[in-house]
Amino acid sequence: MPLFPNTPVEKMTEPYHRRWWALLVLCLSLLIVVMANTSLVVAAPDMTKDLGLSSSDLQWVIDGYTVPYAALMLVLGAIGDKYSRRGALVLGLLIFAGGSVMGGLVDETNLVITARAIMGVGAAVVMPATLSLLVAIFPRTERAKAITAWSATSGLAIAAGPLAAGWLLENHAWGSTFLMNVPVAILGVVGALLLVPPSKAEGMGRIDYVGGLLSIVSVGSLVYATIEGPHFGWGVGPITAAVVAGVGLLAFVAWELKHPNPMLDVRKFTERPFGGSMMAVLFFFFGTFGSIYYSTQFLQFVLGYDALDTGIRLLPLAGAVFVGAAVTGKLAPKLGVKIVVGTGMAIGTAGVFLLTRIETGSTYTDFLTPLLLLGFAIGLSLSPATDTIMGSFPESELGVGGGANDTALELGCALGIAILGSLLATSYKDKLTDMVGGHLPAEAMDTAKDSVGGGIAVAEQVAKNPQGGAEQAQTLLGAVHESFAQAIAHTSLIGAIIMAAGTLIVIAVLPGRKHGEKDAAPATEEQTETETVGA
Repeated sequence: MPLFPNTPVEKMTEPYHRRWWALLVLCLSLLIVVMANTSLVVAAPDMTKDLGLSSSDLQWVIDGYTVPYAALMLVLGAIGDKYSRRGALVLGLLIFAGGSVMGGLVDETNLVITARAIMGVGAAVVMPATLSLLVAIFPRTERAKAITAWSATSGLAIAAGPLAAGWLLENHAWGSTFLMNVPVAILGVVGALLLVPPSKAEGMGRIDYVGGLLSIVSVGSLVYATIEGPHFGWGVGPITAAVVAGVGLLAFVAWELKHPNPMLDVRKFTERPFGGSMMAVLFFFFGTFGSIYYSTQFLQFVLGYDALDTGIRLLPLAGAVFVGAAVTGKLAPKLGVKIVVGTGMAIGTAGVFLLTRIETGSTYTDFLTPLLLLGFAIGLSLSPATDTIMGSFPESELGVGGGANDTALELGCALGIAILGSLLATSYKDKLTDMVGGHLPAEAMDTAKDSVGGGIAVAEQVAKNPQGGAEQAQTLLGAVHESFAQAIAHTSLIGAIIMAAGTLIVIAVLPGRKHGEKDAAPATEEQTETETVGA
């Protein structure tokens, strides 16, 4: 048995014998690129204090990762298909590790944002590579189980990121939350070389770089406009980006329709299994990530949990993900994608809706049931939707399929955090103004309205001021807490309505399954041939 697997998957005469070990490497690689976003949530307060970050700075420290991550996945997935999926995985992990080292060592805001962008580029290589390798390595009879494990890893990262970061922040500076990625990435590289076989598409033809460029411009501009506009006002920059995104999308569709070998065959969106599953991923992560984002802030700023305590309290969500994944493995083959995904989205919607009950006196217990429902819904819905999306692509386009799935996922996360986060900020600002407007100096009021963290900081300053005192500080703190609690309730109602509408759309689009019909998407001729030789 060779130490390094050198036989390409496409030339194997039977399923790769170390495929489950290879899956472990793929899931580990996925884990760190998702954790890079979730861990920053609990590190943000320390970074804000140390670097003196403004609200805009903090937003771009977070989203400097998101823009290249979302914009590049489709193109980099195609490049991995063309040249080497395993090579793409290794290269992506090395880029990701390099950005993590930079982020952990620098102490200037723009350099931190640059480091996050480099990490985002690495993640955009890694994430579609993990999914395309998974589908290439596993035969169709085992593929649903493998994708379920992959999907559960995404859910685990939501809780594992804050937990790991919180543990490090107990005794180390925020830079440690970047550096923790490095040994995991190196382990992933070694594991990829030792356990993951080489794979690439056969007979793929030339890459459609024009279509790829149009997709980068469209998605990148859309994500930028979504982040910048709601939070900082629809000035020239966000409006221009939104126009560029719209024009770029139309140009992309027109180009792909006439190209003989398109980057992404946009006609697939007219196929109900593919189109419905893509919308399911987008809508679902819009609601779940947005609500987890502001729930975590309540745990930290209102209930006073530190980073580690917050991470520990997110663990039930991860446990619920695994329960949902186990259930979907049993139910999806029997009930079909439409019922399972629709049910999962309905459960997730219920979880977001329960957050409308949050008020000033709410405790962690009030968040526990929503977190459990959201985790269970992730485990239940994501795997069958992803399996359907990947089943819509031939072997030569697995990287593109992974890029399409992951773009929908990341775009949903970005839209959820940006739009729901903007609604949260506006509602908080309006309520706080109603409660304490005119009772604070203009500068202090602007700081308090900027965020719940800013409001708490102003209350602390009032307590130290001889003209203020503990009583006024406590009054202001109570107003900040009440305003933020009401903002969460208001935002959750809107988020739940959007998710409910998305659920109804997805149920209407996804096709039902006729009696005796298999749930998986029909294999193409190329896929059938691949599976015959054991890929």
